[in-house]
Amino acid sequence: MTSTQSQGTALVTGASSGIGAIYAERLAARGFDVLLVARDEQRLEAAATKLRAEHGVQVEVLKADLTQKDDVLKLEQRLRSDSSISLLLNNAGVAADGLLANADMDQLERLIQLNVTTVTRLASAAAASFAKAGRGTIINIASVVALFPERFNATYTASKAYVLSLTQSLNAELDGTGVKVQAVLPGVTRTEIWERSGIDATQIPADMVMEAEEMVDAALAGLDQGELVTIPSLPDAADWDAFVAARHVMAPNLSKSKAASRYK
Repeated sequence: MTSTQSQGTALVTGASSGIGAIYAERLAARGFDVLLVARDEQRLEAAATKLRAEHGVQVEVLKADLTQKDDVLKLEQRLRSDSSISLLLNNAGVAADGLLANADMDQLERLIQLNVTTVTRLASAAAASFAKAGRGTIINIASVVALFPERFNATYTASKAYVLSLTQSLNAELDGTGVKVQAVLPGVTRTEIWERSGIDATQIPADMVMEAEEMVDAALAGLDQGELVTIPSLPDAADWDAFVAARHVMAPNLSKSKAASRYK
């Protein structure tokens, strides 16, 4: 489905609204053909028509429920077999409200399927395909709660910590292959995820809520600058560098043959 002047095809999950829809528009403007994936086919078709008209790129719509394994396997196979795909945006995700002790476990199982299992399967397929081609980009949407789990509920924060860790490990695995990897850690972003999860976003201070367009533009700027981890609202990148440096200071002492003296 690749256009003559295309940079390849960007596969965007959760593309019917919010962050995914904006990424699709920005990537189309950069010359990518786009494969839009979400459950809402009507919204996807409307977005596809607009992208074709405004950017002259090829746009394909794929209706899929990525909490369902059969749909995930079909998309995974597409990633493995379609050499035109050069960028994966792992954006589809869901939040949940409430305490773990009182949670609807079926709801949390769907959250884990979408936020963890689906992200992993698609990232694996993309890594294999892109490494073979010697090029490609994998963008995983995590969250700042991965760094501050006490500020939100247990399962969502754990799922986003997983996405961050997966991205960091995958980046090391793909070193030297020509594949770029990025984790994006948005703060509170104005999208439909809050309403869908039963959270009243109007109670969040306005100075903590970023518009989705601003978040995506910052994330793409971070990608252009070669960042592995992009935190759109963080003013000073040195703060993140210090966080990473502290982790590396501990590294030599994290696995020893003897317990630390304070435990004796």
